[in-house]
Order: sequence, then structure tokens, then C-alpha cells
Amino acid sequence: MADIERQKAGVAWLSVISNTILVITKIIIGVWIGSVSVISEAIHSAVDLIASLITLFSVKTSSKPADSEHPFGHGKIENISGTIEALLIFLAAGWILYEAIERLLHPEPIELLSWGIGVMCFSSAANLIVSEMLFKVGKITDSIALMADGWHLRTDVYTSAGVMCGLGFIWLGKWIFPEMDLQWVDPVVAIAVALLIIGTAYRLTVHSIRDLIDASLPSHEEAAIKDIIEAMYPRVHGFHKLRTRKAGNTRFIEFHMKVDSKLTVEDSHSIAEETAAKIKEHLPGAYVNIHIEPCNGRCESDCLRGCLLFEEERKTIRDEVNLPAHRAGLPGKE
Repeated sequence: MADIERQKAGVAWLSVISNTILVITKIIIGVWIGSVSVISEAIHSAVDLIASLITLFSVKTSSKPADSEHPFGHGKIENISGTIEALLIFLAAGWILYEAIERLLHPEPIELLSWGIGVMCFSSAANLIVSEMLFKVGKITDSIALMADGWHLRTDVYTSAGVMCGLGFIWLGKWIFPEMDLQWVDPVVAIAVALLIIGTAYRLTVHSIRDLIDASLPSHEEAAIKDIIEAMYPRVHGFHKLRTRKAGNTRFIEFHMKVDSKLTVEDSHSIAEETAAKIKEHLPGAYVNIHIEPCNGRCESDCLRGCLLFEEERKTIRDEVNLPAHRAGLPGKE
């Protein structure tokens, strides 16, 4: 666990350092050559820097163990971090749009285009390397904060490449069509950058807020949980009231599980522990809470949906406790 946290903090620090260098470089070059698209990229990197600082804080804080005030841990700090980062991107995109439209209405010549092309090339390469590292560690540690930061930088790769192409087009145009005014290309590229950033921010917002509002785990993960429970048949007679959610990289899973009513408390507890262990093996770090119930023939609607018994087995249980069937054609194994 300590090694995982060191990995997360290390790659978060790398993102902070990388973005700091890029912000300084882009601002200097953008102001020097008078390119609104390069300056917009500097603002984009500045937002990425803020996001990287938030990520660094969140990965350090979210790793704290549960305490009396936070019995479910601090994992949602990563989700809050991702949401804040997405909102910052929206603000940056708005500023870029404003500046680009101003430059379209009041164009200014761009000088020393080669410097702008060079810094955009450097930015794309640096962000490609750092984003790959963020994605790699983010997937290994299941960190939404690192994944969000990785998407920030990956977007910067594409936007920097777009600005580089726009400046390159103006530079070539001066040689091929010296009489043609191509200064409009720079703010148009900046607008395209802003629109691309907005799309990324929207996706990040949806992904981050999903866990903040306690949405269920993805369908394939819930299906795997159900398969694990069903594999415990015949010791497990059925299950119901399955509820799942996620906070940061921690999954919370709870359900009611039916077992033979004649089992001892110790035997029932042992089955629950074994089931929970198998779920945690498939979903490491998951918190599993199982409520044991006796299978006594009272086949209520919730119970029937997750019943694992054959009809004959259900009838035998009902006969033993002298309970009539609640309905004909009960679902389950036939």
C-alpha cells in the first residue's frame, strides 16, 4: 500500500513540475511573438498546473485511513478533485474564446513564428510522456484524480499540436503566398483549442460526479459480483438487495445473503467471510458488507429475484416449515 501511494505522489509531482516549466515557457514565447493561440495554450497549461496541484493534494489526502469522523475513508476527495479540475477547464476555455474573438476583431501581426512552433512541439512531447505515466499509474492504482490529470495533459498534447500546425500554416503561407493575410488562422486555432477543451471538461465532469452521487458500479463489475455469489451455491441459497457504489478507488458492496436456516451462526459467518474474500480477490480493496438471512421458505419478491434454488428445493424448505408457496411458477433454477 505504501509503495502504491509513493507511486501516486511521485507521478503527481512530475505533473506539477512539467506544467510549471511549460507555463513559464509558453507565456514568455507567446507574449514575445504576439500569438494568442500560444498564450491560450499557456493559460491551458496554467489550469493544468492548478489541476496537478489539486491532484497532488487529493492523492495524498485520499490515502488516509478511515477514522471516527470519516468511517468510510477519504476516497471521495479524488472525485471532488476531478470535478474541480473539470470546472477549471471550463473557465480556461471561456477565457481562450474571449481572447480569440478579440484577436479576430482586432488582428495583430505575429512575429518569430519558428519560436512558437518550437515551444508547441516541446509542449506536445513533454505532455505526451507525462500523461502516459499518469494513465499507467492511474490505472494500476484505480485513481480517478490521476486519470483526470492524465486527460488534462493528453488534451494539451492535441491542442499544442493544433497550435503548432496553425503557426506552421501561417509560416509557410508567408513563403508561398506572401500577399495573403493569414493572421486569422491563429485565433481560429485558439477557438478550436477552446472547443476541444470544453469537450474534455464535460467528460471529466460526468465521470467525477458519477461517484459523488453514489452511482452503482459499472454493469460488468456488478455482473462479476453476482457470478461470485452464485458460484457459492448450494451453501448460498440466494441473495438480494445488492447495492454498490464507489468513492475514489474504494468500492463499497453490500447485500443480503440467504443460507440454510439450520446452520449455526459460526457456519453462516464462515460462508459470508468466504464470499467476501472472493469478491475482494476480484475487486482488490473493496469493502464488502453481507447481511445473513435464514432461508426459511418465506419467498418474498426481493428474495425470489436472486434465488439460486431449484423449485423442488424451495418446496422442500416450505414443507419443512409448513409454509405455503406465495405464488406459482417461482423464479430460480428449474
